[in-house]
Amino acid sequence: MIFSEISPEPVAAASLGQVYQAKLRSNGKVVAVKVQRPGVQAAISLDIYILRFLASLARKAAKLNTDLPAVLDEWASSLFREMDYREEARNGLKFRELFGKFRDVSVPEMYMEQTRRRVLVMEWIEGEKLSEVRDQYLVEVGVYCSLSQLLEYGFYHADPHPGNLLRTVDGKLAYLDFGMMGEFRQELRDGFIEACLHLVNRDFDALAKDFVTLGLLPPTAQKGEVTKALTGVFENAVNRGVQNISFGDLSGNLGRTMYKFKFQIPSYFSLVIRSLAVLEGIAISFNPNYKVLGSSYPWIARKVLTDNSPKLRSTLQALLCKDGTFQIDRLESLLSESLRARTEQSLVRNQQEDVDSARYAIKQVLSFTLTDQGAFVKDLLLQEIAKGIDALGVATLSSATSAAASRLPFADGPSPLTSLDDEDVTNLRNLYRLLLLLSKVSQKENSSPVCTIFNRSQLSAFFIHLCGRGKNLG
Repeated sequence: MIFSEISPEPVAAASLGQVYQAKLRSNGKVVAVKVQRPGVQAAISLDIYILRFLASLARKAAKLNTDLPAVLDEWASSLFREMDYREEARNGLKFRELFGKFRDVSVPEMYMEQTRRRVLVMEWIEGEKLSEVRDQYLVEVGVYCSLSQLLEYGFYHADPHPGNLLRTVDGKLAYLDFGMMGEFRQELRDGFIEACLHLVNRDFDALAKDFVTLGLLPPTAQKGEVTKALTGVFENAVNRGVQNISFGDLSGNLGRTMYKFKFQIPSYFSLVIRSLAVLEGIAISFNPNYKVLGSSYPWIARKVLTDNSPKLRSTLQALLCKDGTFQIDRLESLLSESLRARTEQSLVRNQQEDVDSARYAIKQVLSFTLTDQGAFVKDLLLQEIAKGIDALGVATLSSATSAAASRLPFADGPSPLTSLDDEDVTNLRNLYRLLLLLSKVSQKENSSPVCTIFNRSQLSAFFIHLCGRGKNLG
């Protein structure tokens, strides 16, 4: 006998079976035993056959671009894999190995020796459904963990509905049911990150190319027309700020507006969308203002600033230096967002640990952007600082010359801006903003380099004097 005790009746219902509570005879541990219902495979096979027939008819009748039968096949493939509980147990082992050590995440242990094709034995987890407890913190944990699943490891839980997410008795987020898992290839992960960056930075030309890369649009789509359409779909939402962008609303608007360009949802993407939409839905149920994209973007900003993959390096370089012009606004935005990111180190409830995590975050970003790993960013910064110093030299010389001339008899007192052109003023403005960025980071690091000798008001007064009154440095 495998079990010394087992509940006479099911304690819960699973999608394909019933769950019993039992105790292992070998070690006395309490386990969950999931038993598949008889005849499930035959019944589901018939259902899928009928649904596939109806999907083909619906696609033809409605003239849909999305290949509904292919989307159904992707879902059915996951469902049939889910029917083999040995596969689910292997998924659970992999998920526990990758994410079980995350702070405040709990993944049950799988008992492979006791598991069979129609019987799964796993650790029993006590807790309440996440949807029934008002815990915003655990939702943030879930978002961070999901982003790591999707974009870091490419192995993600594709069925995070409320019944599969628990708040444990010790306050952790527990994942259950590993039958439906998805895989996200590296090139698609990079494409998804690029699309988010281009969306938030209003680079709709690049976003149109991302849609082709992700398979949302065919390569034959007219890029100019697509860019106009994407601008119409996204611009108002982006103008309200990334924290106000609703993932669900954007998905719906996108399908309606982009239909004429043969916009489609690739089969692989349907599970990704479902996973993110379910998370947003859980959060909205007790926080109507929650936006999963707003919580995700700081993580994405941190990722693109610290990842050393050639693809993301190229993306960052193109983002910061568009048409040969340094985009300091984008650098400021990326840095400020990256410092808001929730990471494994910053997923903490204690305030002092939050402070330590902020310092860790700053070090992580600086260790990449200001060392050989992030040489391309460092080179851009050095080039801009050099340009600013050149302009600073011109402005200082002009100011000194003007001051000397004003002491001469009959001097008219020439303007300090006489030797500065628009490019010089732009370079001075960028230098000022870069010094403020470095000052802000240095203050959070509790260090005192040269750029922190002057505070913001002193820096501002100094540069306004050099550039002339009325010049906007911000």
